[in-house]
Amino acid sequence: MGTALAWADKGEVLWWVVVLTLLSSLFIQVGTNLVNDVVDFKKGADDEKRVGPQRVTQSGLIAPKTVFIMAAVCFLVAVLCGVPLVFRGGMPIFIVGLVSVLMGYGYTAGPFPLAYRGLGDVFVILFFGLIAVGGVYFLHTLELSMNAIIAGFQVGFLATVLIAINNLRDIDGDKKVHKRTLPVRFGKRFARIEIAGLALGPFVLGFYWYSLDFFWPFVLPWLVFPLAVLIVKMIFATEPGPAYNLYLAKSALLQLMFCFLLAAGFFL
Repeated sequence: MGTALAWADKGEVLWWVVVLTLLSSLFIQVGTNLVNDVVDFKKGADDEKRVGPQRVTQSGLIAPKTVFIMAAVCFLVAVLCGVPLVFRGGMPIFIVGLVSVLMGYGYTAGPFPLAYRGLGDVFVILFFGLIAVGGVYFLHTLELSMNAIIAGFQVGFLATVLIAINNLRDIDGDKKVHKRTLPVRFGKRFARIEIAGLALGPFVLGFYWYSLDFFWPFVLPWLVFPLAVLIVKMIFATEPGPAYNLYLAKSALLQLMFCFLLAAGFFL
């Protein structure tokens, strides 16, 4: 999204930036998931009653120490991929990279795990949306704009739909281990309303592109609006349980297709 927006604003794409940001973000994501896999198991959030996809630590496929080592290697690769990006973007990119790695670890681990304090949703909007899109846009243009912020919120909201559905699915298990996610703190109704707002909000934000006479970025994402409505309807109609794994898959498809269509709109 950051690359497509930079193309729309400046007419230029730095492909080495695209490759290195993709690799760096990918390895931070994998490292974060591996840390999460181990920590949730050790804290009891993942046990034999887990209804989500299989976890390698909880299932005994890989030893916790090995998973932690794998996470450390992923974070190291992410840092190495980020070195040329720091030379391009300077101190702002250095700070973004450093904080991203630290927060990848601190999402579930450390003295103040974000996911166990109900801050995971904010974390995802910030890092998967605003920083991800804005950072890539900055690396291309060496500046920031309101366009990057709006696109960042659109991407971040849809990314957060996944964690919100995940947390609602796991509400009962999280209560037992004192994992204070938003559904645990405020209840199922709040969580469902949050999911609806996150899933439908990016379409509302699309009117910003309409106000700028960006026709295609406004129009194309509406092709997947029915899928967003379907996900919201299913969440309100179904009690948390294994069926939510299917809704997670549909939410991932929604984000992928929405972002593809919005990016295509920017290139057009």
